[in-house]
Amino acid sequence: MIDLSPVYQLIVQILPFDCIQVRFMQQALLALMLLAPMAAAMGVQVVNFRMAFFSDAISHSAFAGVALGLIFSVDPHWTMPVFGLMAGLGIMAVQRNSTLSTDTVIGVFFSAVIAFGLAAISRNLAVARNMQRFLYGDILTITDGEIVLLIFLFFGLMSFQFLGYNRLLYISLNPTLAKVHRVQVAVFQYMFAGLLALVVMFSVWAVGVLLVTAMLIVPAAAARNLAHCSGAMFWWSLLISLSSAIAGLVISTQEWARTATGATIIIVACTWFLISSIVSSIRRKRII
Repeated sequence: MIDLSPVYQLIVQILPFDCIQVRFMQQALLALMLLAPMAAAMGVQVVNFRMAFFSDAISHSAFAGVALGLIFSVDPHWTMPVFGLMAGLGIMAVQRNSTLSTDTVIGVFFSAVIAFGLAAISRNLAVARNMQRFLYGDILTITDGEIVLLIFLFFGLMSFQFLGYNRLLYISLNPTLAKVHRVQVAVFQYMFAGLLALVVMFSVWAVGVLLVTAMLIVPAAAARNLAHCSGAMFWWSLLISLSSAIAGLVISTQEWARTATGATIIIVACTWFLISSIVSSIRRKRII
């Protein structure tokens, strides 16, 4: 196991808030500092690919993954990403090999995973009682072992973004033309779907099933309002997502707030979006 103590000590020195002095808050903050950039990076492509419904379907497959884990006495933090990964790759496979529209394919999978999850939960009342923390998120319970998994995912995903960002942008504009120019469209689409599924599943820990799509979409949408090009949109999205995560965690622990961490993170991100919309509106008026 990687010793994360030096990282926690650095966090305390950089952010000397009273609420950050306890270990579980340091773990939560480190997890969010890994999750937020990943969600931001994938969110830019979700917006460009118009795949918000895809991420929503994957997040709701958490119901089925958690239910299977609780029913078979397996840690849901393992069954949830595995089931989400299978659902994401399944959607991409059917989409690529079917004449149906993307929304139709995603809608079928969305219905299937929700129905399967609810059916599994309904058979066991004890499982149903344990589902609430996955609905609303519970980043404060994350462990060092899970953070280590996030570290590996972070470096894997950022390597993929570094090598494939322009190719993914090309595919989002015209997959046929990208294939003509020797871009391995199928490989990048499957890798993107798989990584997006894993990011969504891990993000459920932070903000819950109900808000995970917002964690992807809102920073990217705000970044689009502020940026003049695709590269700037990527960096703006990272800044907005990371600042929203840190501010949301700190605000949620204050005596005057006492709000759910996940919900507070999304509220801060939506505030960013409101500001970016005002800035974008002013720019358009100046041009006119």
